[in-house]
Amino acid sequence: MAKDPLAEAGLHYDELNKLRILEPDVGQKTTELKEECKDFVDKIGQFQKIVGGLIEMVDELAKEAEKEKMKAIGARNLLKSVAKQREAQQQQLQALIAEKKMQLERYRIEYEALCKVEAEQNEFIDQFILQK
Repeated sequence: MAKDPLAEAGLHYDELNKLRILEPDVGQKTTELKEECKDFVDKIGQFQKIVGGLIEMVDELAKEAEKEKMKAIGARNLLKSVAKQREAQQQQLQALIAEKKMQLERYRIEYEALCKVEAEQNEFIDQFILQK
C-alpha cells in the first residue's frame, strides 16, 4: 500500500475534496463536540433561568411567610395586652365592689343607728304626751 505524501505531511482531503490540516474523522468529531458543547451551554442557560425563577418564587414565599409571621406575633401580643387589660379591669371592678360593700355596711350601721334614735325620740314624745 502506497503512502499518501500529503497524509505524511499532515494534510488531508475532506468529503468536499477540500484540503484540510485535520483528518476528516477528527474534524467531524470536533464539529460534533462543538455542537454538543453549544447544546450543553443552551441547556445550562435554560437551567439557570429555571433556577432563577425558582429562587425568586422561594424568596417571595419567604417574604410572605415572614409577613404572616409578623402578623401572628402582633396578634398574639395584642391578645396578651387585651388579657392584661381585662385582668386590670377585673381588679378595678373587684376593688370597686369591695368599696361599695364597705359603703353599704356603713349605711346599714347608720340606718340602724338612726332607727334607734327614732325609736328613742318616739318614746320620748310618747312619755312627754303622757305627762301632759
